[in-house]
Amino acid sequence: MSWAVRHEGSPVSVEDLTTADVVQGLEDGLWEPTDEVMGPEDTEWTALGDHPEFADAASEFEPPPPRHFEEETRLDMNPLIDVCLVLLIFFILTASYAALQRFLESPRLTGQKITGPPVVTEQELKEFTIKVVARRENGQPVIRVEDQVVQPADLVPALRRWIKEKRKTVLWMDLADDVTYGTEIRIRDAAKGAGVDKILNQVERPSS
Repeated sequence: MSWAVRHEGSPVSVEDLTTADVVQGLEDGLWEPTDEVMGPEDTEWTALGDHPEFADAASEFEPPPPRHFEEETRLDMNPLIDVCLVLLIFFILTASYAALQRFLESPRLTGQKITGPPVVTEQELKEFTIKVVARRENGQPVIRVEDQVVQPADLVPALRRWIKEKRKTVLWMDLADDVTYGTEIRIRDAAKGAGVDKILNQVERPSS
């Protein structure tokens, strides 16, 4: 007797199988009890587990466990994000410390007692600083860079020229008492924009 077997609902079938072939296919896991069979005397497809010829054989075999497919390979971004955040915090702290170093000076390790700010002679200042003097003349602030009058709008290029030619990056600022705070801020902003590293304020030496 010739049998035809197909997977449940499939339009493709395997023909010319003997009864032993169908039973062996059940044993080998090729067919499941829900797969369909049709014999020469059958008019429609019938599940193997429901067909009188194979019902007993199908009941003896459990269906194979469902197949588990591994998930596709993907990159876990969480550790990478954690590392980036740690590096970001490190760079922020490093940049902040480097900025503070420009303004903080280490104390001198000498046995002498420091009674006030360090004193630098005028000749020493002329050698490594750019002198900016601000005075009020005729009721208006007048700014001089190395004894040359400079308009406030031209402060940045004037300071850059001295930095480029003389390689001086320290500003010596001499301000009169009647110069407004706004003028001082304008000079400081211009120095920062020109690339000055440090600003020194001239103070009057206390009388002895």
